[in-house]
Amino acid sequence: TALKEALVPATRVLPHSDATVLIIGETGTGKELLARAIHEGGPRRGAPFVAVNCTALPAQLLESELFGHEKGAFTDARAAKPGLFEIAAGGTLMLDEIGDLAPELQAKLLRILEDKQVRRVGGTTWRKADVRIIAATNEDLERAVRIGKFRQDLYFRLSVITLSLPPLRERDSDSVLIAEVLLERLANQYGLPVPQLSDDVRRALLAYHWPGNVRELKNSVERSLLLSQPGELSVKELANRTSGVPAGNGPIPFPASLQDITAAAARATLDLCQGNRSEASRRLEISRARLVRLLNSHRPAE
Repeated sequence: TALKEALVPATRVLPHSDATVLIIGETGTGKELLARAIHEGGPRRGAPFVAVNCTALPAQLLESELFGHEKGAFTDARAAKPGLFEIAAGGTLMLDEIGDLAPELQAKLLRILEDKQVRRVGGTTWRKADVRIIAATNEDLERAVRIGKFRQDLYFRLSVITLSLPPLRERDSDSVLIAEVLLERLANQYGLPVPQLSDDVRRALLAYHWPGNVRELKNSVERSLLLSQPGELSVKELANRTSGVPAGNGPIPFPASLQDITAAAARATLDLCQGNRSEASRRLEISRARLVRLLNSHRPAE
């Protein structure tokens, strides 16, 4: 399958505990699952796996989260705190949405990768940074380098090994294989018998294009598992989920003005991306600001 072909290079990474890895893929394709698999399959498996989303916190707070801080380093620093580099010592630190890392933090991350040492905010002592770095993004980092958004030297350090995860719609029968893995894990989590996939369920899984990728598949499978009889996966419950996700807020209007058509396409793409504006703007090849203007300026007709 397309997924297996994409993962062949990942198996070669496993023994090399210090090699940095860059995982590229659309939102929901399972980048963190792959990062965890690399960690669990390699020599660092007995140490922590720590993941952080680089867009989840403002730059100042993210700096403290990553590198730690000493007491009194800033107003609310009432006690010293180790950063994620220290917490993940001996293991793996996953930096998700690395393309959105602030420029000043890019420079600091580059130094850590080169020197293998980290210093807390407000501190003077350098500590060993013994972690494998796995970065992930849904952005085109090469383009980000060209337009000056991302440091070229950091890109080269992160992309020693680059793994590309194709979207689920390009993975042929992978939706069935992934559903089986998810079902086993979820059934064990909820204390339910693991259901076998009927032919009808397999056909339903293959017929849907899964715009939300693995994340949407997991949500649908989990819901169907909980609403079906124990030991079964109801094709009715699954169909209710997969057939109930519209391609957009109605069809693209035509005939209509170019502005209305463009705005409708923007709304449909945003729906397709489950409200993720960064992913929608990437697919439309426009800036996030331009997408917001389209969404705010042109409302669908009543």
